[in-house]
Formats: sequence, C-alpha cells, structure tokens
Amino acid sequence: MKGSSIAAPALLRSAPILVTGGAGFIGCNLADRLAAEGNEVLVFDSLARPGVAANLAWLKRRHPRLVGTMIADIRDEAAVRAAVARATAVFHLAAQVAVTTSMTDPRADFDVNVLGTMLLLDAMRRRGERTPLIFASTNKVYGDLSEVALADDGERYLPRDPDLRAHGIGEVQPISFHTPYGCSKGAADQYVLDFARSFGLPTSVLRMSCIYGRRQRGTEDQGWVAHFLLRALAGEPVTIYGDGRQVRDILFVDDAVAAYLAAWRQIGAVSGRAFNLGGGPRNAVSLLQLLRCIEHTTGTSVDVRYADWRPGDQRYFVSDTRLLSRTLDLAPPLSWRDGVATLAACFQQERREPSRRVAGAAD
Repeated sequence: MKGSSIAAPALLRSAPILVTGGAGFIGCNLADRLAAEGNEVLVFDSLARPGVAANLAWLKRRHPRLVGTMIADIRDEAAVRAAVARATAVFHLAAQVAVTTSMTDPRADFDVNVLGTMLLLDAMRRRGERTPLIFASTNKVYGDLSEVALADDGERYLPRDPDLRAHGIGEVQPISFHTPYGCSKGAADQYVLDFARSFGLPTSVLRMSCIYGRRQRGTEDQGWVAHFLLRALAGEPVTIYGDGRQVRDILFVDDAVAAYLAAWRQIGAVSGRAFNLGGGPRNAVSLLQLLRCIEHTTGTSVDVRYADWRPGDQRYFVSDTRLLSRTLDLAPPLSWRDGVATLAACFQQERREPSRRVAGAAD
C-alpha cells in the first residue's frame, strides 16, 4: 500500500464532501460537478490506476480552492479515519474494477473492495454521525444471468420474455455473485445496505451498468466504450471476447453524476436501498452495433478480432432503471448515439492537441 499524504490540510479542517476514488473516471467527473456548485471536495485516491494523476491535476487546476487531496489507499485504516473525520457526505467509488484482475489476484480484489469498504463504513459508524454514503456497486452482483432465455437476431441478444425486453433487469432479480470481482463488489454492496439497517447510517447503493464519457481511458478490462473509440481513432485492432452480440445499456457520465447527486440530496428517499443505474432499454446496444456506430461517427474502418468468452461475461444485461428514475425524478438520459459522438469529438480534439492530453486538460 502507498503511504498517505494530505495535500490540502486547510481543507481537512473544514467540512468537505469526500469522494473516494475521486481521481478516477467517474470520481473526477463527480468531484468536478460538486466543486462547480461551490462545494469543498476531498479527493481520496491512491493514484494506482494509469492516467488518474492527470485527472487529479485537471481538477486542481479547475478548482484550486475547493478541491483538496489525500493520496492514500482505501486499505489504510488510519487514512480512511482521517478522511471521514469531518466529511459531510461520502461518495465511495474507490475499488478494484476489473473482472480479469480479480481472477489473477483475488486476494487484492477482496482487500480493496471488501476490506476497504468495511474500513470506511466502520470509520463512519465510530464517528457516530448520520453522514450520508452513496456506494458505487455494479450489475455484476446479478451474476452471469445464464438463466435468462435469449433470442439472437444476428446482431444482438434479446430476452425472450417480453417484459424483460421492454424494461430490462430490475432490482428484484436475485443477486448471484460470479467471479471474485462479483463476490467482492457484491459483498461490499450488502455491507453498505446492512449498515443502514444495523447502525442507522444513511447509505444507498447504485448498481451501475456501463458508464462512459469524458476523462475515461478505457482498456480491454474496463471502460470498453472508450477503449473501442480510442483503438479505432489510433487505427489499432479491437478484440471482442465472445461473438459481439452481447448487449449492455450504456450511460453517459454526466447522467451518472446527476444520479449520484440526486441520491445524496434525497438520501431520505433512498437510504438502505439499492437501485440500478444505467442507460435502460433505450440505450441498450450490442458490441457490434457500437462498432458500426464508431465507424460511421469517426469515418474509420475498425479491424475487429475475436477471442473466447471471459469468465462472468453476461450475454445480456440491460438495467431496468424505472425505480431510480421515479424515486429521484431523474431526467431522461442522453441517447447513446449522441453520447458516443460527444466522446469521439473529445478524443479527436485531444489527438489534435497532444500537449493538452499530456497535461490532463481535456476540459
């Protein structure tokens, strides 16, 4: 574990909003929105993931007086307690995020996702105040959904059940952990909910589908929409694991951030509850459909290669987001085609201005 360091002690003496994993893709977008609204934000991040240091530098340039940093590991109990000490709210996004990494090092996956979450929850419990916490969970808690009967129309899988096809997978779907990543995130998910029941902490869980958008540096293991775009723009091949007909609902990061903020502001309505967060059926797309859209949007031809399915891959997952939308009165999300076009334009601008990309200034 990296040692902790406090880069803005003055901020820690105030009452900031804590964002663990705040230099990551979703975390930095969330921190940026919070600071833009005038909130003091404490970014807690180990900076272990490639590229996130540039996200943090970007945040500090945009909000030098409102964004403080604590470079620390979520497994560092003393650092976690220090970060929680005066927080007015907590958004917990720090995590090991890749299924593949969990297969090669399941112990580290457990330590980050389960132990790290427990340390955070226990620090909040010991503090003795009703500080809201919103946890970033995942659709992987539902398992591989192999029991869902699917039809194949040649470019995508679709449920045979017309209700599932119309609305997606709802929160009533039984949780079924598969892969160490699914187990660790699922266990953390359940601890967060139970601390609301057992200790009265105002906590809520958002089970995310595929989030994409600005400041994402996708890889094969995580962030596939950005990964496909970046590979296409660089003229590099894209590897599809499986047949490409697997379907996901994708959600632009601005809409995800809006949901997190609404959950915090309406914590009384969501405390002790888990909700699906994704693009829903209107933003459901297969990998093959996305690649065709990328080719049309960028004017490039993508070299597609195929490899075997990976453990835990879901052939179909589309979130039923009606419960969260109703509870928080969320606006309809950006359409996936518009979102992909927006992200492609951001990446193309970065390629034209490499100095801005190196400096992490893709505003």
